[in-house]
This record gives sequence, C-alpha cells and structure tokens, in this order.
Amino acid sequence: MVASSASLELQQAYVELCNLTLCYLKSMALQCAVELGIPNAIHATAVLFKLEHFITPVSPYRRTMIIQRRPYLPRFMRYLAMTGIIAHDTSAIGEDVYRLTPLSHLLVDDVLVNGCTSLASFVLTHTWKPTVTAAMHLSDWFKGDDGPAALVPAEMPFKTAYGMDMWELMRGHPKLNDAFNAGMGSNTKLVLDFVMTKCGEVFDGISSLIDVGGGNGSAARAIAGAFPHVKCSVLDLPNVISDIEPGEARLSTLQVI
Repeated sequence: MVASSASLELQQAYVELCNLTLCYLKSMALQCAVELGIPNAIHATAVLFKLEHFITPVSPYRRTMIIQRRPYLPRFMRYLAMTGIIAHDTSAIGEDVYRLTPLSHLLVDDVLVNGCTSLASFVLTHTWKPTVTAAMHLSDWFKGDDGPAALVPAEMPFKTAYGMDMWELMRGHPKLNDAFNAGMGSNTKLVLDFVMTKCGEVFDGISSLIDVGGGNGSAARAIAGAFPHVKCSVLDLPNVISDIEPGEARLSTLQVI
C-alpha cells in the first residue's frame, strides 16, 4: 500500500511538531554536560573515555554527582551521543566508550584544543534559568500580563518575568555577569576568526569603527590587532568598560569610551 502525499505530509508535520516541542531537552542536556564537566573529563583521559573514568575515586569530576544517580549516567551519555554532543563507540571487549566531537571540543577548558577560549560559559549563560524563564513569559508579554506591580508596560519578556531587564539582574549577581562576559567574549573571538579569515576584505577602505555595546572589547581588540589601519572604539556603560584591564586597551588603534 502506497501512502498518499497528504499522508506523508501529515507524518512529516508530526515529526517537525515533536522536534519543535521537545528540542529544549537538547539544550538542557548540553547545559548538564557542561555543568558535570563531561567534555573536560573525556579530554583529560587522553584515550577513549569509559564511564569508570568519570566516577573513579580519584576523578576530579566524581564529586559532581551523588552516588544514587550514577546508574542513570549511561542513559544520559547515550542521549548526548545521539544528539552529536559526544561520540559513542564500542570497544573490542564490548564496553561503551566515548570521545569528543568537533562540537564538544569547543566546550573543553583548553585553548590548545579549541584554538580559542572554551564556549562553556556561552552555553551556560544562554541556558541559565533567568533566560529560559523569560522566554516562558513571551505570551504573557504579548498579552500585557506584566503583573500588578508593573507601573509601565515591560519592554521585553525578561522584564515581565523579573520586573527588571537582564542587565539590572546581572549587576546584582557578579558571578553571572562575569560568566556572561566570558561567554560573549569567547563566542566573539571564534566568530571573528571566521570573519577575518574568510571575509577580511570587508575591512578594506574602513579607517574607523565604533563597537556600540562592545562589552569588554573582545571584538574591537581582535579587529584592531588584525587590521592596524582601522581605529576601533568600544562604547559601553561605565560599569562594563571599567572591568577592562588597562593593559588590554594598549593597542594604538583601540580606544575605550
């Protein structure tokens, strides 16, 4: 029996609907892998990784998991492998072994492996509870359900959820602020490496550039270093640029405003 085109279309629509509905599990699994230190643990073995490497008494990662939850680790590792975060193999004696993929290489705290700073902080700041919770208030924001304490309509769903914007929240949580800056800085370095390697001609004929909201100056610093003819300026809030070390702005073509 040959399925009709309408039936095939319905099946494909169902698959896409399930994927959209459940895709958040991939993000949460990625966050969990980073918080448990799984990419670092696999890298540290220097051989094919077995679960016993993770829970051995001498493993620095053993403390991240209580003993009652360890039986569930193989199932979680299989899910990580299914999503492509790590790779799964079977050894000659039938043991499950794991290795890094290009994706999980980017989560290792070792610049010699990545060629750039680990993107672990980037992952964590985009999967942390405040960000996810704000996204869950999107329909409330559209409907104007900003809560009884709201004096004016919230500009963004984040403010609907917390009564303040993300920058205000991070000012009260220095560790989160540091993680956010580290994550954006490492992401910027990786993306700009691609841009400057593959599309460097876009900077031809440019004599000056202002990075508005440039954070700690990662992007401007990379551009100024690669293209000395471009005078780069970083424009951001005083509390942001005050964290830039004096030595970081010594390039003659980089100015912090």
